[in-house]
Amino acid sequence: MPANIRPVFPAVVLLSLILSLAGCAGTNTNLLPEEPAMHSVSEFKDQSIVVVEDPWEGFNRSMYKFNYNFDKYLFIPVVNGYEFITPTFVQGRISNFFSNIGEVRNLSNSLFQLKIGESLTTLGRFVTNSTIGLAGFFDPATGFGLERRNEDFGKTLGYWGAGSGPYLVLPIFGPSSVRDTGGMVVDSAIRYGIYYAIDPFGNVNDGGAITAGITTLEAVDKRHQDSFRYYESGYPFEYYMVRFIYHEKRELESGKPKDRLKTED
Repeated sequence: MPANIRPVFPAVVLLSLILSLAGCAGTNTNLLPEEPAMHSVSEFKDQSIVVVEDPWEGFNRSMYKFNYNFDKYLFIPVVNGYEFITPTFVQGRISNFFSNIGEVRNLSNSLFQLKIGESLTTLGRFVTNSTIGLAGFFDPATGFGLERRNEDFGKTLGYWGAGSGPYLVLPIFGPSSVRDTGGMVVDSAIRYGIYYAIDPFGNVNDGGAITAGITTLEAVDKRHQDSFRYYESGYPFEYYMVRFIYHEKRELESGKPKDRLKTED
């Protein structure tokens, strides 16, 4: 593949996948029976659970149902197979490895938020786990008191005052917002930019296949670590519950600089 095309190729493939999946979901709005009508949504009109901005609710519900079917018939069976054939010890090492790679995102966004102390802690974690922890397969940094600080560009935007924007359910990725979707694109661009600058498999035969395999394993590992399963909450209006919890969690996580909080007070 020409060098000038390779950096944008993953983004093009990802965009094509999302658009095709969105088209499938948009034509299958009755994949599941309606949620039990135990209560009317109007009963909650004075509660913050219905305050979340959701102008694309029809599309989002289609995506939510699509994700349920994708999970049930493809993703979860793959995850179950992975858990069955992979020893628990090895699963932990794989999770640690990808967690260590994620420190690059944490570090860049800590710097974007001008959190110097947090940036030094994250850098210390990455260096420690990449060396003593054998490329991140082990996590001695936590034992040394260097706690993981999860950051992303969506949080960075919120930290500097950007509103979350409308709620958005992405195919496969799940709950998001306009702000967080933009943040995910930026984080992915930074990661792929670094990856193609290093080009670890540039001189290896079938390097593209190896990269695809690692990306797939990372997705499986991430879903393996997430205990959430669609329509198993027992809540009569699960869509609203997930929307509310996601929105509130992200708003709390993004925070604001202390001086700005004092000004607003």
